[in-house]
Parts: sequence; structure tokens; C-alpha cells
Amino acid sequence: IILNQTPFYGESGGQVGDTGSIKGDSGSFVVSDTRSPIDGIVIHMGEFSSGSFKEGDAVKMSINTADRNMTRMNHSATHLLHFALRHVLGDHVKQRGSLVGPDRLRFDFSHFNSMTPEEIQSVETVVNQHILENAPVTTDLLSKDDAVKRGAVAFFGDKYGEEVRMLTITKDSVELCGGTHVKSSGDIGLFKIESESSIASGVRRIEAATGLNALNNIHSLEAQ
Repeated sequence: IILNQTPFYGESGGQVGDTGSIKGDSGSFVVSDTRSPIDGIVIHMGEFSSGSFKEGDAVKMSINTADRNMTRMNHSATHLLHFALRHVLGDHVKQRGSLVGPDRLRFDFSHFNSMTPEEIQSVETVVNQHILENAPVTTDLLSKDDAVKRGAVAFFGDKYGEEVRMLTITKDSVELCGGTHVKSSGDIGLFKIESESSIASGVRRIEAATGLNALNNIHSLEAQ
């Protein structure tokens, strides 16, 4: 289903699309995925639980706010992780891909050695220190050139037009990003790395969780 306007986020820049529902007088549609294959076009994918729609119908759209909120936590944590890796491992670290959903985050980056347990702990500490600062997360709309002049880093996988969104999470993390984010770093709650592995020559992958998902992971480790 395609509408003239939508609050749903279409999968882009590594962030998964929203889920939820679309309801009208003549039907109800369950949205299982949202994608944006062309700039300005958002496609809501799913199936009808009842009835049908026709062109021109007015509908009410509802996002799965629990999933959206958890996705925001993971997306903002991804930005802090990017900074922490460069801080701990060095400026050679560059993002090579990411996937951000409600359950966890995945971050691919350039590095030639497996991380030591001490390095993993150091990265977790840096991220959680920024979370504890509870700094406001701000966004500014400006030209890409102006954003780069102000120190913004282009995030891998995002598409940029003439006007970009510059996301600031403390002075250490200033990125260009069109995704959804928390209002302050403290909203992330807790950050925990679950695994670090190699996926290609010179490319490593970290999988991590935030908030209650991170706490559940710790409880599982304690049980083991």
C-alpha cells in the first residue's frame, strides 16, 4: 500500500522498516515491513486482516511503538559504537555496513585483527559512559558541505540529497543520518556486545544489544 503521507520509516541506511497497522472504514491492513525503494516513495507491505481499501480512502496509521523505540535505542548506540571503536582501536576503523532492528544491532567495520577481551570491554565502557552522560540528541538540517565543515561523518549506506540531517550525540559523535534516534543518550539504558567476529579479510562484525535486551543477555550469560 502506498499513501500520500506516512509516519512509517522505510528501511534505509541499515535501519529496518517499521511495522504496525493501517485501518479504515472498509478494512484493516497489518504492516509487516516498510520500504523506500525510491526517494519520497514509502511502500507498506503486509496483508489484510479484514476488508479492503480503494484509492482515495482515508485511513488511520499506527506504528508498533515498542519496536520503533527499541530500534531507536539500537540505532543511536550504533553511532556511539562507531566512535568508541575509533577511540579504542584507532582512526583506521571505518564503518563497512550495519543492520539496526528492535532486537539487536549489527556493525561491520574495517580492522585486521580480532579484538581482545580487553578491547571489547574498553569499547563497552566508552559507549556506556556516553549513555550515562544522558546528553541530548540533536538533529540539524543543513547542506552536506556545511555539515562536513562542522565535523560530521557520513554514515555508510545512507543516501544524501542537497539537504542532510546532522545527528549529534555528545561532541564525540557527529554523523549524517536519516534514521530514527533516541531523545537523549540515557534512553539507550545499557549497551552490551554479544559477539565479535570476522566476515571478510580486514572486516570485522560486532553484534550487540541495548536496554532490556542487553540485560537479558547478561542474565543468560550468568545462568550459563
